[in-house]
Amino acid sequence: MVSNAHLKPGFIAAIVHRLSGVALAIFLPMHFIALGTALGGADQLQSFLVLTHSWFVRVAEWGLVSALAVHMALGLRVLAIEWLAVRERSAVVVSTCVAASAAIGILFALNGM
Repeated sequence: MVSNAHLKPGFIAAIVHRLSGVALAIFLPMHFIALGTALGGADQLQSFLVLTHSWFVRVAEWGLVSALAVHMALGLRVLAIEWLAVRERSAVVVSTCVAASAAIGILFALNGM
């Protein structure tokens, strides 16, 4: 008998939470490189920041903010499951987390792009 566990909202939320965590972990070395250029002086930092004006980097920034928002929202869901008497892993809770994250991503895109 084939299990449909992979189609449940809790499983999908766990996968999205892990993937957003991986995206954030991939971003960290690039962030440290940017911080390292600041130690080299204002001219070196400014030459690095010129790269951030391309459309690719702006889309990547939006993706980063969206990944951070979804990771935070789904992380709060996990904390609620573990610390509170909340054991419900319904589609409504997952949908609310994803909707809040999408709203943050949209607001960032409308404000910064």
